[in-house]
Amino acid sequence: MTDTPETPATVGGPDGKNPRAGDYWRKNLQYLGILLAVWFAVSYGAGILFVEQLNRIRIPGTGFPLGFWFAQQGSIYAFMVLIFVYVFLMNRLDQEFDVDEGGE
Repeated sequence: MTDTPETPATVGGPDGKNPRAGDYWRKNLQYLGILLAVWFAVSYGAGILFVEQLNRIRIPGTGFPLGFWFAQQGSIYAFMVLIFVYVFLMNRLDQEFDVDEGGE
């Protein structure tokens, strides 16, 4: 009897089904949902909904209102940070399900 290599989580088996693939994509979509909710809260909430309250706060050294800053640049910075968080989370998830691209 020969040993068969374990099928990676994202690839279906001979019948096209792999129970680990469902877990992998479910976790991936969970990460995406959470990160998009954070981005929505920062861009829409801080940049539009709460802009008047945030404008009462001035950024030290610049005099710019905080709500204006979030509307112009803050949501972009938050998006960039969320990209790096997503890369970190996906690398960890890939290692957990043995589908990482890292060298051995």
